[in-house]
Amino acid sequence: MQKLLKEIRACKVCKAHLPLTPRPIISATLKSKIILVSQAPGRKAHEHNKAWDDPSGRKLREWLGVSDEEFYNPDNFAVLPMGFCYPGKGKTGDLPPRKECAPLWHESVWDQLENVKLVIVIGKYAQDKYLKGLSKKNLTENVANFKDFLPQYFPLPHPSPVNRFWMAKNPWFEKAVLGELRETVKGALQ
Repeated sequence: MQKLLKEIRACKVCKAHLPLTPRPIISATLKSKIILVSQAPGRKAHEHNKAWDDPSGRKLREWLGVSDEEFYNPDNFAVLPMGFCYPGKGKTGDLPPRKECAPLWHESVWDQLENVKLVIVIGKYAQDKYLKGLSKKNLTENVANFKDFLPQYFPLPHPSPVNRFWMAKNPWFEKAVLGELRETVKGALQ
């Protein structure tokens, strides 16, 4: 696994399309229990070379009900974004993840993982890839019907502050989903 991670972190396949120097961010061990499949690192993650090291990450840890120590222990949580490098800024947030990463690297990572209990699919890009034929009409329906994807997958919206409007329009998320998410995560980590 360490050899594969080193190879991924040295990847420069989409260098010409990135606004900054490639800096692939990924973490995992053979023992990783929960896999976080998300969009792509943000600018702050790129600068600090640490996934989820921003307001979105703090919100995600709150949703999961875990401490920083639990979250950043790769035996607990693997970070497997759809795009490993910061893709740049768009009109309403970051650009979509580069399309090269997941087809190039995901299967090799999955082949190494031996102890996966849960895959948390964060955002539309991750859900489109991993929920495939099971997916509902849109992200909101995936999240509302999260029980349909258990025990393997747990779909979530992105915890970005940019999604505050989604959160305001869907108050059921905090009431009906977060308690179940925390219990599912707690069970997977035991």
